[in-house]
Parts: sequence; structure tokens; C-alpha cells
Amino acid sequence: RSFASQTDGEARVTRVLREKFPRASAIKGVGISGGCGAMYEIHIESEDFREKRTVQQHQMVNQALSEEIKSMHGLRIFTSTPKA
Repeated sequence: RSFASQTDGEARVTRVLREKFPRASAIKGVGISGGCGAMYEIHIESEDFREKRTVQQHQMVNQALSEEIKSMHGLRIFTSTPKA
């Protein structure tokens, strides 16, 4: 989807993640709640995750979105590091 077709919630989540993970090579936040804006799926690829366990990577994302999470019902997180 192009940026113009993102919902406000998707744009906000993506913007916050870009601020918190400036070294990220890919960030995508997608609303998966059918329009109510309460559940998101996040894909983020960043060097910040290298040498960290998956649970640590997810904690970093949860911390970055701590304010936004307060109004969410659910969040699916997919993290990775750029391929060498």
C-alpha cells in the first residue's frame, strides 16, 4: 500500500517506529482489525536487532510503541536483521 492509503493509525505506528529505529531498513505497520484501528501487525528490519534474541527484539518494539499500545487490542510483531 502507498503511504496515502494508510490509515491514521498505521501512519502513526510507522512514524513512531521510524523515529525510534532510525537505522531500520524496512518498517511496515498494517492494521489487521478490519478498520477499528485496534490491532496491528508490524514488520521491522533493523541492525538494532543484531545479536539480540527474538524476545529482546520484541521488547524493544513494545517499548517504542508504549503509548500507542495503550489503545490497541492486539499487536503482532515480526522482527529481523538485514541480510549481510
